[in-house]
Amino acid sequence: MRKDDATVADPWHFARPELANAYLHVFDLKLSAARGLFARRRMGKTEFLRRDLMPAAVERGYLTAYTNLWDNRNSPETALVAALTEALEPKGAAVLLSKLRAPVKKVKATAKIPGGVEGSLEAELGKAGMDRTAALHEVLRQLDRKKKPLLLVIDEAQVLAGVDHSDFAHALRAALDIRKDRLKVIFAGSSETTLRGMFARASEPFFNWAPLEPFPLLGDEFVAFTVKLLNSMARQKLTLEQGKRAFDQLHRTPEFFKRFIERYMLYQPQGDVAALAYTKASVFSDEHSLTQWSQLKPADQAVLYLLARGESDLHSSAGLEKLSVMLGKPATRNTAGHALRRLQADNIVTRLAVGEYRIEDEAFAEWIRRRPAPLSDAQP
Repeated sequence: MRKDDATVADPWHFARPELANAYLHVFDLKLSAARGLFARRRMGKTEFLRRDLMPAAVERGYLTAYTNLWDNRNSPETALVAALTEALEPKGAAVLLSKLRAPVKKVKATAKIPGGVEGSLEAELGKAGMDRTAALHEVLRQLDRKKKPLLLVIDEAQVLAGVDHSDFAHALRAALDIRKDRLKVIFAGSSETTLRGMFARASEPFFNWAPLEPFPLLGDEFVAFTVKLLNSMARQKLTLEQGKRAFDQLHRTPEFFKRFIERYMLYQPQGDVAALAYTKASVFSDEHSLTQWSQLKPADQAVLYLLARGESDLHSSAGLEKLSVMLGKPATRNTAGHALRRLQADNIVTRLAVGEYRIEDEAFAEWIRRRPAPLSDAQP
């Protein structure tokens, strides 16, 4: 794993070594070569993967590679091959770049893989006509020569489910299949619906390839740890009860709770109520949500409004009647069905079970709850 911000000590990080070792223990027992984890954004999943799981894997003798495909949604192939290249020593990376006709002179012979390797590789992979599948096979062949096993962490893995990336996903599946004994994979993502489709549909490249489960969320132990650390530095102490109340009102979202802690620390004389009010106004703000909202069809807005308020049975007579009122015209089962499919395709809504849906981004859901019903202009 490259030495970067993810490996710099963070006193506010709530470590979960037992959970990291539990995942790795299953791999060590060779019970499976992959697993899928899902959790909504901002719930601490990425921080755990980078600060707990990967360092624990290194301690167990693994090489590690991490990529967040959301950062390169248009070309996840490039991001994935570049991440795998980071697991190579400089000499192996130079060989790969040479085979891809990259400028090898940019590769410096240092003790660690220089930042120029990734940049050079991504530049080469980005060229028109570059065979990214060939690049994948080549970097994996280089890694095959290593004595250590490899842990590959693919964050926001649902990007691979895109139609445009199907050929590469099939090639990746085939390449991983023959390396199950020494290459372990964590597929993580924020879209439960898409991830379930990736592993449950027979037509998908990764059908039945990894068990999928919810990522264990942070709770009261995280709050207690954070409050204790805050109180070791603060003049005006925060009680555990105040911390728990803030965590609950911020929908138990770790990222939002840390923002509350930061605000409280900076403005202690104002108290926890003021810090919480400020945090709510900040994280459930209008600017981003309004932009996202304005791009949606009226039927999609109406469906989201109902979902945000716990109305999940949108196909019932009562649900359709509410949709009709908001749309100003009769709504049918198709109205609700088409809206839900669009929202799922855009990773705005996830399907939990038959007839049960949830808005992926809790900040967006809370913003919708604060809005008046999106009544049609045709309404009085």
